[in-house]
Amino acid sequence: MTGTQVARGGLQRDGRKGLVILGSTGSIGTQTLDVVRSFPERFWVIGLAAGRNTDLLQKQVAEFQPRHVWCQHRGGLALQDTSFTPMEEMVADPEVDLVMVGTVGLAGLAPTLAAARAGKAIAPANKEVLVMAGALVTQEAARHRATILPVDSEHNALWQCLVGEDPTRVARVALTASGGAFRDR
Repeated sequence: MTGTQVARGGLQRDGRKGLVILGSTGSIGTQTLDVVRSFPERFWVIGLAAGRNTDLLQKQVAEFQPRHVWCQHRGGLALQDTSFTPMEEMVADPEVDLVMVGTVGLAGLAPTLAAARAGKAIAPANKEVLVMAGALVTQEAARHRATILPVDSEHNALWQCLVGEDPTRVARVALTASGGAFRDR
């Protein structure tokens, strides 16, 4: 689709970035949707994925009318089954430009790899995916010309420090645990 063609749901793309938000009902997801609300001329929500908060997801779907929806506990959603798309398929949609990964734990690994293999820009907002499989994710991203744009504060700080540097001169980076399961320990 190019120009001002009408996308499913009556939205016009008009050069906007196609966006998938994994973890749309969590803190990162809701903040990302706040940015979309502030800059509707820049972003088009193509897909939303959530875990358990079906009430909020239902409201998000009504507001943004995404093409793809996935929910771990979809029994509470009043959507047709044909509206549900596995996250791995959602992120590979040809019109997706950016995948915001705000899921918790292992849930984000498979869709992140699928996005890398589809050559998408990936914005991981958690440490889990990169801690679990950082080498694999970066290898697949390089192989398929995907871009990783770290959103998580520590990863983003490292990324900013290394911009313009020769990556072969960095043998290892050590990050200490500061939150999550390690908080207050």
